[in-house]
Amino acid sequence: MALEKEEYFMRLALAEAEMAWRKGEVPVGAVVVLEGEVIASAGNSPISLADPTAHAEILAIRSAARRMGNYRLTDCDLYVTLEPCLMCAGALVHARIRRLVFGAADPKGGACGTLYDIPGDIRLNHRVEVVAGMLEEESSSMLRAFFRARRRERGEVPKRP
Repeated sequence: MALEKEEYFMRLALAEAEMAWRKGEVPVGAVVVLEGEVIASAGNSPISLADPTAHAEILAIRSAARRMGNYRLTDCDLYVTLEPCLMCAGALVHARIRRLVFGAADPKGGACGTLYDIPGDIRLNHRVEVVAGMLEEESSSMLRAFFRARRRERGEVPKRP
């Protein structure tokens, strides 16, 4: 797929992340693509839905599966602004997502190459191709700005390195 198209889908994921931020959620967005067409998208919603599993990736995968009428999304790609966690990485494998493209690595919880490598684990029945770092700076800066604003709202003093 052409780099321009890849960036386009990632920018859609960033727009979902921005909408999540406006709802008071951690700004993570996800888009599911099939044959160059967006079939589902979502932003983080665990707070608003009172559901710890309502990560952007999970919501987008659920929506795509409903649209396809099948939990197996074998020809689908997922674009997400933050490296998926263990739960979401497991869902990628179970859904048989073909390819994951993510923006920012997650050093505290990343399960797609940073702390763990669930999509590439040969012990599992499916492997997901992973492309890391697509629009990484935009994804990272949105997360940093969100947490900076949250600390400011709480009156927390920023930590010095």
